[in-house]
Amino acid sequence: MARLLSRASLQNPFMPNLCSHLSVFNHLLHTNPHFSNCFHSLLPFCRKRQDLKALNSLLIVHGLIRQQPLVKQFIHQCCHLGFPDLALPAFMTIEKPSLHFQNLVLRGLSDNGLFEDVVFVYQKCRSSGFPSDNYTYPFAIKACAALCDVRVGNMMHSVVLRTGFGVNMVVQTALLDFYSKVGEMGSACKLFDEISEPDLVSWNALISGYAVNGLDFEVLKVFKDIHVKGLKPNASTLATVFPVCSHVGVNAFGISLHGLAYKLGYVKDESLVPALISMYANCGDLLAARDIFDTSTGKNISIWNAIISAYTRNHKPENAVILFQTMLLDEVEPNMVTFVSLLPSCENIVECLHTYIVKFGFEKEISVVTALLSGYAKLGNMDSAEILFHNVRFRNLLLWNSMVSAYAGHGLWKQSLDAFRLMQMDGFDPDAISIISVLSSCSILKATLLGKSAHAFSMKKGTNFDSNINMFNAFLAFYCDCNELVYSFRIFDRMVLKSVVSWNTMISGCVGGELERAMLLFYRMRQEGMNFDSVTLISILPSCHDCENRSLGFAIHCYAIKTALTTDISLANALVSMYINCGELHPARLLFDDIPAKSVVSWNAILTGYRYHNFQKETIELFKEMIKEDQKPNYVTLLNVTPACHIILHGKSLHGYIIRRMIPLETPLLTSLMIMYARFENLTSCLTLFHIGDKTSISLWNTIISAHLLLETATEAFCFFHELLWNEIEPDEITFLNLISACVHIKNLHVSNSLLAYLIQKGIDKDVAISNALIDMYAKCGSISAARMLFEVLPQKDPISWSVMINGYGLHGDGVAALTLYSQMRNLGLKPDKVTYMGILSACSRAGHVEEGRMVFDSMQCDGILPGPEHYACMVDLLGRTGHVNEAYEIVKNIPCGNYLESLLGACLSRGNYRLGEEIGRLVLDMNPKHPGPYVILHNIYAAAGKWMDANNVRLLMEQNQFSKSPGISLLDGNTC
Repeated sequence: MARLLSRASLQNPFMPNLCSHLSVFNHLLHTNPHFSNCFHSLLPFCRKRQDLKALNSLLIVHGLIRQQPLVKQFIHQCCHLGFPDLALPAFMTIEKPSLHFQNLVLRGLSDNGLFEDVVFVYQKCRSSGFPSDNYTYPFAIKACAALCDVRVGNMMHSVVLRTGFGVNMVVQTALLDFYSKVGEMGSACKLFDEISEPDLVSWNALISGYAVNGLDFEVLKVFKDIHVKGLKPNASTLATVFPVCSHVGVNAFGISLHGLAYKLGYVKDESLVPALISMYANCGDLLAARDIFDTSTGKNISIWNAIISAYTRNHKPENAVILFQTMLLDEVEPNMVTFVSLLPSCENIVECLHTYIVKFGFEKEISVVTALLSGYAKLGNMDSAEILFHNVRFRNLLLWNSMVSAYAGHGLWKQSLDAFRLMQMDGFDPDAISIISVLSSCSILKATLLGKSAHAFSMKKGTNFDSNINMFNAFLAFYCDCNELVYSFRIFDRMVLKSVVSWNTMISGCVGGELERAMLLFYRMRQEGMNFDSVTLISILPSCHDCENRSLGFAIHCYAIKTALTTDISLANALVSMYINCGELHPARLLFDDIPAKSVVSWNAILTGYRYHNFQKETIELFKEMIKEDQKPNYVTLLNVTPACHIILHGKSLHGYIIRRMIPLETPLLTSLMIMYARFENLTSCLTLFHIGDKTSISLWNTIISAHLLLETATEAFCFFHELLWNEIEPDEITFLNLISACVHIKNLHVSNSLLAYLIQKGIDKDVAISNALIDMYAKCGSISAARMLFEVLPQKDPISWSVMINGYGLHGDGVAALTLYSQMRNLGLKPDKVTYMGILSACSRAGHVEEGRMVFDSMQCDGILPGPEHYACMVDLLGRTGHVNEAYEIVKNIPCGNYLESLLGACLSRGNYRLGEEIGRLVLDMNPKHPGPYVILHNIYAAAGKWMDANNVRLLMEQNQFSKSPGISLLDGNTC
């Protein structure tokens, strides 16, 4: 191969060697693909960017891009020659790149300033499970610092701590530098303090951080600490301190440092010369700055930029332009800093500079575009400024502020406000004049840190904070929206003057979780003589959501009528919701009917109430009325109406309406329709909807599993669970709760044990809700011992855990165990609820523990829990079974109910209490004459008591009602013969 390539060079002396080599290589690949093994012979000839691009094309065309040895050689060459951007696409084709190659690409990208690509490669490798080491993290963290990407940087810090690299000094220094550059000097100082023995690199990172953040005196203090520690400053240290000397006016100290640099031999250092030029330029001593420039031997681009910037800062743009031309003649290629230095004072030649910017490939760099945009704005060329702005993909705060200033400077107020709005949507923190606008964005985005920074910034700058009530209100709203009520109340209490908006903001903020404080604010507002407006009433109404605060809700309604605020449709909607939450549907409907121009929110409010209280027919009728009034239902409407469809015709009609209106079947609506069809046992429609849904949504899978539970086809539920796992969908808590319910339906301990094993493998068997469901499952599947074992190993038991276990013993008739658990529960200070008492009473009933049952029933009332019908039923059953029929009858007389009486009637027959049985029997027949069961029991009571005449009368009544008793039959299984 090498001989063929050399021969091509000799045969084509006037053609560049690489073209010949590529041609031969291309020809050989066409004739013999095995020549790819000689790829390394061609690679050394690729020295330029276009050469590597041509070679990369050949690799792709001939399918060699997937041969990892070739790709790795290509990546090495690209990084070695300083073209890591060409190596990146090739790197992404490697399935499992080694850590060495990962670090090689990251370093190449970082050294060439391709920081976005650095972050991309790191995150890609991280998500693919590839390892990182103490060489990987500094490159990635440096990129975050350069991009000011705090979020990703914080994530990397967390990863560093988890992986044990947090004690590595190189990584610690990189993190220190990151936090310094993003303005979090508190975190930077904390990291620095954690370094056991910081070296000069760490000290330099800290001192650089203070300098970047404008903390000039801290820079000088740290420089002194370096001297005290006995460390010798290097050129980087001095380069950071020199500009600070001019900032704080200690020019003599700067000159002394210049002497120190000369003594240490750094005065000709390429990194120190620009700092010296900048220091003297800031002091106004251009002669000294120029002398340093002229005497420097190897003038790199940083030195040229420093002298150009020195002239522009001192208002000598002509000299700066001359130096720029001289630099180009010396074949020194400008960089971004060159143009950023030139543009602010050279707006007359902005178009010419724009040409150079495009020529050297900086037209997409934000700092250059920002300076260029300001230059065009100064010329009055807003069209060019807008084009530049919109062509930038990743904008920063400086660019936004430049655009806003440009619009405002030309009187384009609307465009200026639009720019502020877009800036807020991007999450940027504007200047102090626009703090109020910033906070509205922070509230929506829940950008607490940004909002607090804006607060600190406004306090620091003194932006009329103490006298601007609008700014106070903006801060109140921001902290309330971010659930930082402590800060809200601090600001509120400091306010000398409070407007209605101030009170409304605080009340609205407290209603979300501090109802009592909201009520106190509402009363306090009235006491201080403030008049309520509709917003005040809308803000306080959500706190009137139960019977306790119902009277306040009524009073607010009266106030609204008195002050004619009910014409506000938002307040009317809020009042409707308040009545519904209090269970007052009739007043809610009257108020709803009085709303003259009902909005969709009005309809949704009343529909929600009817649906919540299970008024299905009324919900459907309201929906029909809504359609007749040409109101367009939204998603909330349909989600309310779907569960209310009580017959299949309504459900299909609603589904047809959704299809006709081309309403997209997003997952919440689609799953609601699936459950509806499952209620009507229409599995076909349910499955059809499932197959058109988003299979990546766990809600869809949970719904189809729930549907099979409704249809009592629990086995099919497990089939869908297996399919879910096959599709690599991660199940959630609802999935497992549904599967546990399926096990209860199947009552197969083998399946239950398999599910438990899976949950243990996933590590979620300790979840309280899951554990409670598992205890209930084993109890209902007949394994009370397994249920008790799960209960005992549960690390944190809530009242539901105890209730489920007690109820399990109740199902198994183990009254002693249930009562023992009940005593343990009370000794632990846990208060039983209705479900707990139901389980205990059921256990006592099955076990026949009368005294214990009475004690538990009395304890229930002492705890302030009102017994429900199910509790009375248990007591009646307990007393009836144990022969205390008269006592049971006394209970039943206080809560007359046919079911209880019929149960007691059977107890009278079994216990031989014929007199009471006759009395109860006649009462039952009067209450429910169409049910045959009581007739049979009463007939048997009369027969047992020897009252044959009465028994015959009961039989005649049965015949008149056409009751017939099915005769018993005996069956013989043929398999037993």
